[in-house]
Amino acid sequence: MTTTITLISGAARGLGLETARRLSALGHTVIVGARDAERGRAVAEEVGGRWVALDVADPASVEAAAKDVAGHEGRIDVLINNAGITGPLKEAADVTGEDARAVFEVNVLGIVRMTHAFLPLLRESADPRVVNVTSGLGSQTLTHDPERVEYSVVSPLYTSSKAAVTMLTTQYARGVEGVRFNAADPGYTATDLNHHTGTQTVTEGTDAIVALATEDASAGTGRAVDRVGPLPW
Repeated sequence: MTTTITLISGAARGLGLETARRLSALGHTVIVGARDAERGRAVAEEVGGRWVALDVADPASVEAAAKDVAGHEGRIDVLINNAGITGPLKEAADVTGEDARAVFEVNVLGIVRMTHAFLPLLRESADPRVVNVTSGLGSQTLTHDPERVEYSVVSPLYTSSKAAVTMLTTQYARGVEGVRFNAADPGYTATDLNHHTGTQTVTEGTDAIVALATEDASAGTGRAVDRVGPLPW
């Protein structure tokens, strides 16, 4: 049986690290994409994978990573676009265009860069799939429901970037033949991103990511899900 080769961006900590651990335990060969060489190598050693230098906000870094993987593995079966940032903690009225540029550079343009650069390597797979990490904070339904935690958050840049991630996912699913694109909402998970205020463990937070990365091709494409089911738009 051919080993599943999975590349995870932002894999040195948080959800990316836990995803790397879980998929490695399930038999995947994990390529740890991370900016920090020391942390990236440590995670790669832990999961029995390989570190590749990767900064999704830097086009040259993304292209170099794709060339590196092409030279070493020759293909990937799963691309997990996990890298993301919240942006500055500011009042909505104080958010600037430069703040927006920084957030969208990572959360949205990063996915476009990664998809473009790694599609040729995905096409070498018998069952290529892309998992984009989105958020319920990008859902109009959830952010307008007073019963949901998403309702309490006002973060114009992060929320709008994640809405863009979900739409990118569905559009790629419709526009790219032969590759499955789905989006996973981890939910409110305790990570560095929220100063560990989340109510879920990283294991719970990676349930949807791992499920999409390991499900059968018959499960389909163009979906956004959390750990309990479809994510409302």
